[in-house]
Amino acid sequence: MTDYAELHCLSNFSFLRGASHPAELVARAHELGYRALALTDECSMAGVVRAWEAVRALPAGSRLQLIVGAEFRCGDGLRFVLLAPDQRGYSQLCRLITRARRRAAKGRYELAPADLDDGLDACLALWLPPAAGTLADGEVLAQGLRLRERFAGRAWLAVELHRSGGERARLARCLELAAQCALPAVAAGDVHMHRRSRRRLQDLVTAIRHGCTLAEAGARLFPNGERHLRPVATLARLYPPELLAASIAIAERCGFDLGELHYEYPAELVPAGRTASEHLRALSLAGARTRWPECVPPNVTALLEKELQLIAELRYEHFFLTVHDVVAFARARGILCQGRGSAANSAVCYALGITEVDPARMSLLFERFISRERREPPDIDVDFEHERREEVIQYIYAKYGRERTALAATVITYRSRSARRDVARALGALPGTASAAARAAQAELAAQLVAELRGFPRHLSQHVGGFVISGEPLHELVPIENAAMPDRTVIQWDKDDLETLGLLKVDVLALGMLTAVRKALGLTARHRGWPKCVQDIPAEDRATYDMICRGETVGVFQIESRAQMSMLPRLKPRCFYDLVIEVAIIRPGPIQGGMVHPYLQRRADPAAVSYPSPALAEVLRRTLGVPIFQEQVMQIAVAAANFTAGEADQLRRSMAAWKRRGGLEPFRERLLTGMAANGYSTEFAEGIYRQILGFGEYGFPESHAASFALLTYVSCWLKRHEPAAFFAALLNSQPMGFYQPAQLVQEARRDGVGILPPDVRSSDWDCTLERGRGGALAIRIGLRMVRSLPRVEAARLVAARTERAFDSIADLAQRAALPRRSMRLLAGAGALRALSRHRHEAGWLALGAEPPPGTLPLAAGREPAVPLRAPDMAEEIMADYRQLSLSTTLHPLALLRGQLRERGLASNLELRALPDGAPVRVGGLVTHLQQPGTASGVVFLSLEDETGIVNVILWPQVFESQREPALVASLLEVQGTLQNQHGVAHVVARTLHDRSGWLEGMARRSRDFR
Repeated sequence: MTDYAELHCLSNFSFLRGASHPAELVARAHELGYRALALTDECSMAGVVRAWEAVRALPAGSRLQLIVGAEFRCGDGLRFVLLAPDQRGYSQLCRLITRARRRAAKGRYELAPADLDDGLDACLALWLPPAAGTLADGEVLAQGLRLRERFAGRAWLAVELHRSGGERARLARCLELAAQCALPAVAAGDVHMHRRSRRRLQDLVTAIRHGCTLAEAGARLFPNGERHLRPVATLARLYPPELLAASIAIAERCGFDLGELHYEYPAELVPAGRTASEHLRALSLAGARTRWPECVPPNVTALLEKELQLIAELRYEHFFLTVHDVVAFARARGILCQGRGSAANSAVCYALGITEVDPARMSLLFERFISRERREPPDIDVDFEHERREEVIQYIYAKYGRERTALAATVITYRSRSARRDVARALGALPGTASAAARAAQAELAAQLVAELRGFPRHLSQHVGGFVISGEPLHELVPIENAAMPDRTVIQWDKDDLETLGLLKVDVLALGMLTAVRKALGLTARHRGWPKCVQDIPAEDRATYDMICRGETVGVFQIESRAQMSMLPRLKPRCFYDLVIEVAIIRPGPIQGGMVHPYLQRRADPAAVSYPSPALAEVLRRTLGVPIFQEQVMQIAVAAANFTAGEADQLRRSMAAWKRRGGLEPFRERLLTGMAANGYSTEFAEGIYRQILGFGEYGFPESHAASFALLTYVSCWLKRHEPAAFFAALLNSQPMGFYQPAQLVQEARRDGVGILPPDVRSSDWDCTLERGRGGALAIRIGLRMVRSLPRVEAARLVAARTERAFDSIADLAQRAALPRRSMRLLAGAGALRALSRHRHEAGWLALGAEPPPGTLPLAAGREPAVPLRAPDMAEEIMADYRQLSLSTTLHPLALLRGQLRERGLASNLELRALPDGAPVRVGGLVTHLQQPGTASGVVFLSLEDETGIVNVILWPQVFESQREPALVASLLEVQGTLQNQHGVAHVVARTLHDRSGWLEGMARRSRDFR
């Protein structure tokens, strides 16, 4: 029987070249009985882990071997494939890819002939000679001789036959070249797809890559569909037996397996004379004494001992020490940070100051974080202030060097929208004379191609913050390339690849609310002396929970959205664990699993709490018998469906990846069958499975929700007790959060905070606090809010004011050296009022205030004022919105309230007094338009008036029939029916009317579909 090993195969990780996923290629090679398959993507290892994972998943007894390699093209036209026979060859290959990628822009590489001169003595090479007639015979021969010289005894000429005509002549030419260069020949396929049926998709991606239509692609397309994995019998009819045998001989030289890779964390964090275990233990015990200065509780000591023993057994000490070092750097710099994710289950992480959730208080599962059975790397996500995370990133780069650290990649894949766009471009427009049948055929073809292209990798991007840090040069483990962002490098593997190989990463993430909290605490410390830090904020404050239960959570963390604010009066959080539930429950997992309403019913009526069985009572007791958290789904699989711990872990992995890779169907059958065997209803089992699907979209483990709930509580306490500092900090941290500055300012007013306009005599760049009437703190709008004002010019203004106060607009322009444009911006924002009689006059004076270059300071005296009319209130408000994107006085609808009342339009405040089911008319500024994936096409619209925010529900047919006003209007009138239940009011819309003309000049500033 003839054997064959395919040694030249590209997957779709050769972006827009290959037309099959790595797993599809592996499965097909196994089906055809191949001895080996070399994945040789162009200057890339991005798909090799997925191929390795697919080989490991093949049935027991499969003989298919995966060979790791890569295809290259030198600047002089030389094309070749390198294969890694062992780990040394693999490291050399990674170094070469890194060198080529790092010297070029993102998505490209540059390889010079000199790059092959040394450092590749362990690699095997396949020469891909050019087609006849593309180069002079002497140049072709020189290529082969050069490759033979550099890879003496390790080079072959690859003969690739694709039935494109003249096969005998091509074979003869290749064999002659091989003889002339004294190179052995070997059969190879230049494979681009696993089956011939992918031909049209391969043509499509080729056209997309070249930026042309399929009709224009011409010779850039392959002449036939032969570049697929072909049956060995077919190959035996094309190639001489010795060429096929040579492929097996090469495969037998390649024994490297990705599972051999060993990864070491930096060792320099361990002091001399100590082991890593000793140092981690010392830091953990010292941290515990800091957390519990009176006495470390015995149960905490036991937890620490248990965790430290397991960490040492699995040799993860350096990982914990590295994360601790990063967090310690941030805290030393005054950068607020907090760990989350499964790390919140860990007493060691709490003692080290990485997380803030006391695991003894939460009764969380350390096994969710690290498990002896799973032997997978722990996951520690640390959030840092979004404005200062770059300091942390540069610290990591500086400490470990570019050779030992890089960001993980994120694989950007085609989604429906991008696939439709690129397919439409590649197919091109039909002529106007095309028949209806032709148009229908093209539409059907486009739909089929979009379905095939969806999920294909498009390019590599950088992970939001996942750092891989190594004790040895990282490029010996995985290739590194440049990211699009300056001063960023990424490895060619994503987080799933790292997890598959058991490699560790540190997630250095950015969180805007941490920035806002740190700034708010800075303001409270400066103006009141307390609280100065998060630890100063009292726990379980009744007034804070009262505010939360009323749904007054605009601007706070996690529970500020329309859906969360509607849930709060029904769930009525009264303690920290209630907040943990609230953070987690409005997520696709619990929603798609149908768990939200049962939980609310049981919370309202404790007598309704029941458990499916005694075995599940322990799992579900803390959530009243309703599974809400990811951990609970795993525990149910074990307790109710007889999953093993390993199977439950595989379920967890699949939950996170099924949207990208599929693979949950076997778990569905296993889950339903196992639960039925144990007496559980099909309805309950299907509900659990729906929840699993939801977690694939976005779901929270309990530990993650607990970490976020801490920050939720802190932000709510600040809003309730220090609203001026809280809202000033939010304004100073923009852009962030769900609401725009205009809505934040209106909410601050509703909380009793005074808003002072920007003023060149007192405004800094940031919003500040000033004592107002009665000594209450008010927010002075900062110069950062003046649209388009450069920060450097604002700094010159503040510096000049520090020397002495401005006595006129001309004096300001002269001493701060502000150009006329900036003076005009300040005047438009109302920041020059104090140096003039009113806004219009300030604008006029600003036009002539720019100092000519090189002039002397102004003499005393002022220009005569030009008699201009003062703006009325409507003009002041509209000018504020134009230049500040907010109003420092009234809300625009306050001016229209009389007119609105005459037309029968109720305010948000008046709605709450009306009965459920009442016909209503409302109006407001459109602030949000949302269409959650879990809402079955329903669109949610938010309207803001001077009393608050009205939530509007648009059924799909209403939205589709009235898209234009919904998408265009800045001021919208809605007629519909009031839903007023459980203290939550919504308007179910019937008709929409664009009333933007009532506020002429007011631009729409809605955050739509975000």
